[in-house]
Amino acid sequence: MSYRTLQVWQEARDLALEIHVMSLRLPKFELYEQGSQIRRSSKSIRSNIVEGYGRRTYKADYLRFLTMAFASRLETEDHLESLFETCSIKDRDKYKDLLSRTQTLGKKLNRFIQSVEKRNNTHEE
Repeated sequence: MSYRTLQVWQEARDLALEIHVMSLRLPKFELYEQGSQIRRSSKSIRSNIVEGYGRRTYKADYLRFLTMAFASRLETEDHLESLFETCSIKDRDKYKDLLSRTQTLGKKLNRFIQSVEKRNNTHEE
């Protein structure tokens, strides 16, 4: 098995890619400020899932990295909201779509964390 088979990683990857593309369309004054921050936080979600998966033999480590992925998801949501509130994201439908996907990913990550917490053997996928 691979982390690539995890639905939460797949969705985090897709979200990070879409946010990356969206961020490159931001006004120049946001491109290197909030744009850079939202790119990093969204990519951090997927990276923390991967790093946790690599340490899944140690349940506490796995949970720690999944928790960091969840926190990065919250940070991404906050950057997204801030960009919309300051009119740097002008496309309301795109904003709503990304926000909804970020929130859905949070719910799935939360359920995934709960399932890892319940496992005796973290090698079970």
